[in-house]
Amino acid sequence: MSKRDYYEVLGVAKNASDAELKKAYRRLAMKYHPDRNTDDKEAEQKFKEAKEAHEILKDPQKRQAYDQFGHAGVDGSQGRGGGGGPGAGGFGDIFGDVFGDIFGGGGGGRGGERVYRGADLRYDCDMTLEEAVFGVNKTIKLPTSEECDSCDGSGAKKGTSASACDTCNGVGQVRMQQGFFSVQQTCPTCRGRGSVIKDPCNQCHGAGRTRSNKTLDVKIPAGVDTGDRIRVSGQGEPGENNGPAGDLYVQVNVKRHPIFERDENNLLCDVPVSYATAVLGGEIEVPTLSGSAKIKIPAETQTGKRFRLRGKGVKSVRTGLTGDLYCSIEIETPVNLTKQQREMLQEFDETLHGSRHNPKSDGWMTGVKKFFDGLTS
Repeated sequence: MSKRDYYEVLGVAKNASDAELKKAYRRLAMKYHPDRNTDDKEAEQKFKEAKEAHEILKDPQKRQAYDQFGHAGVDGSQGRGGGGGPGAGGFGDIFGDVFGDIFGGGGGGRGGERVYRGADLRYDCDMTLEEAVFGVNKTIKLPTSEECDSCDGSGAKKGTSASACDTCNGVGQVRMQQGFFSVQQTCPTCRGRGSVIKDPCNQCHGAGRTRSNKTLDVKIPAGVDTGDRIRVSGQGEPGENNGPAGDLYVQVNVKRHPIFERDENNLLCDVPVSYATAVLGGEIEVPTLSGSAKIKIPAETQTGKRFRLRGKGVKSVRTGLTGDLYCSIEIETPVNLTKQQREMLQEFDETLHGSRHNPKSDGWMTGVKKFFDGLTS
């Protein structure tokens, strides 16, 4: 089942502030919380859906990735530490997120120095029909984040290191008591990491990463078509705390061709033929993606007649079978005739009346006559 847009789930605009996101999430969490909707599977699903949306949009980096690449840009970040992603935690954990501000807490990742897989990335790749049919190596440039050279990814200034968080004693979580409620939530000081950076790196400002662009050579296999995706393993966003990198998905978009139209593994093209060639017959040359070919046009060929050239289509990237090329004949009406040509054509047309030279026209007129006879009878 495809996921709904996160902004739509929370009912906020794409430019919503953090406070608006939090307010919308709290409203939905209170409405659909399982404790208020016992044995209501639909409410439970909406509760988890709202949590997942809030988990992504409250994080600036994830929100930026989602705004740029959609769900593909953040799906990888949801499988944290084997926890199954946003919405997979227990309801008590979610409950802590909803009421954390009441007890002075804040949001963030759970646990200490956990390993996080990097986010997947998507790249839309435009290509010609020839490139899609025969395959091509594409050089692409995409934005990414990489380990900060200055601090080696630690986020702390060179020569210093992160220290254990005094608030949670390095655990990453704190437990708050309010009456009979006991809520365990993410440590507001270290945001669940268990450590704090007191002297951040001047280059990355404590993030441990810097934004950059990287260039990749991606091999596009022969036979791909619009909508196909090529997965490049390990070329997404890098993981956190030495976690594995996400993947890059190259989305194929084949541009429109001036001559050919693709229909799965077959190619279609319209071939204009002169009036004289269609009547008398002859041989014409037609284009294919691998060169030219000749077709014999029989006498009295009509518009719409299709000729099949076997094996001149596209070789399927999945089955390895090659399609065909279908050429549809279009009889071209002469234009810009001289006076002499018009007179000759008129004289020729007069010789056709009262004969059987126009079977389609005669049959059509017969059908029209029967139709009007039926209306008057």
